Amino acid sequence: MRIAILDAATTEQGVDCWAPLRALGEVVVHPRSDPAQARERAAGADAVLINKVPVTPELLAAAPALGYVGVLATGYNIVDLDACRRRGVAVANVPGYSTESVAQLVFAFLLQHACDVAGHTAVVGRGGWAAGPDFCFALQPLRELHGKTLGIVGSGAIGSSVARIAAGFGMRVLRCAVPGSASQDRIPLAEALPQLDAVTLHCPLTSATTRLVDAAFLARLKPGAVLVNTGRGGLIDEMALAAALAGGRLGAACLDVLTAEPPPADHPLLRREAPWAGRLLVTPHIGWATEEARVRLVAEAAENLRAFTAGQRRNRVD
Repeated sequence: MRIAILDAATTEQGVDCWAPLRALGEVVVHPRSDPAQARERAAGADAVLINKVPVTPELLAAAPALGYVGVLATGYNIVDLDACRRRGVAVANVPGYSTESVAQLVFAFLLQHACDVAGHTAVVGRGGWAAGPDFCFALQPLRELHGKTLGIVGSGAIGSSVARIAAGFGMRVLRCAVPGSASQDRIPLAEALPQLDAVTLHCPLTSATTRLVDAAFLARLKPGAVLVNTGRGGLIDEMALAAALAGGRLGAACLDVLTAEPPPADHPLLRREAPWAGRLLVTPHIGWATEEARVRLVAEAAENLRAFTAGQRRNRVD
C-alpha cells in the first residue's frame, strides 16, 4: 500500500512518529503541501493522510488509485465528503485523542489569569524581587478558582473533562445550552451568563454557533468574567471581543484558536500596544498538541487504516 502524508509538520513536530503507519505500507512524508503539490503527491497513492490539506474533487480526480483518506484530526470539514462518496473513497477521522490535553490548557489559561506565574517570574528574573523592600509583591490581584462559577458551553468529551477538573478545584459548574443542540438538562445561556466568573467554549462550529460569542453574549456576562476558547475561532465575533476588552467590562480572554490560522499580522486581537493587551492570552492552537495526544493520534490513524484494509468500518465519517 502506498501511503502519502500530505501535511505532517504539525503532527510530528520534528520527530518521525510514523512507525505505526510504516507497518502498513510504503509511507511518503511531506511536511506541507499547497493545493498543486497535494494533487501531485496524492497521484499514485492508495491512501492519503491529511490534517488541514483540503480534499477536493480536483485532488480526487488527480488520484485515481486513491481509496482512503485519513484525517489526522477530529474535525473533517476540510474533506469534500460528497465527492468522496461519489468516488467510493473511504474517510476516517480520529475522535477523542486530545480530550485531556485540551482540558489541561483550559486550566493553564485560568491559572495564568488567577496567578500570573509567567509575569511574576519575568519580573523576578529582571531583578524586581531582589530590589524590592518586602518579602513578597503581586503584580495584580491574585485570585482563587475555588468557589468561582464556570460555565461550559458544550458538554461532550472535552467539556465533561473540564467539568471533572473544575470540581477538583472546588468550582461551581454550569453546563450551558448550545444553540441548535437537543441535549437536555442544560441551563439557557441568557440565565447562565450573568452568573459566570469564567466561560469556556467546547461546542462544534455550526451555522447555529458561528459567532455565538457576540456583543450581546459579552454584555450579558458577569463583569470581570474570563472567556476561554479552545474550540474553534469562528465561535467568537473577534471584533466584538476586541471592543469588549477595550470597554473594560470583560476581565480577560484566553484564546487557543482564531478564525484565520495563522492570523494576519494586523489581526485586531494581536495589537501588543493595545491598553487591554495584558488581559488577553493567545496561544497558537496548541491544545491538541501534547506529545501524548500526538502519539495517540498517529496510533489511532494507523488503526483506522488497518481496519479499512480488513474491510471494517472504524471511525468512518463517509
